[in-house]
Amino acid sequence: MRGYFRMDGHHVQFNIVSADTLRQAQDDPVSHRDLIVRVAGYSDYFCDLSDELQEEIITRTEHESF
Repeated sequence: MRGYFRMDGHHVQFNIVSADTLRQAQDDPVSHRDLIVRVAGYSDYFCDLSDELQEEIITRTEHESF
């Protein structure tokens, strides 16, 4: 984090959830109604997001190294 801000980073969002959990929520939204994720400047229930936005969040979550 310090390195990111030293390089003039301005915004960070954390989702502390695995891509597997997000995929499970897509398959069984009723059992994951309380799953909240950070989107872009706001948080929302994952299952209420559009399919496209869910996929974007999963893609971001799958990045394991930088």
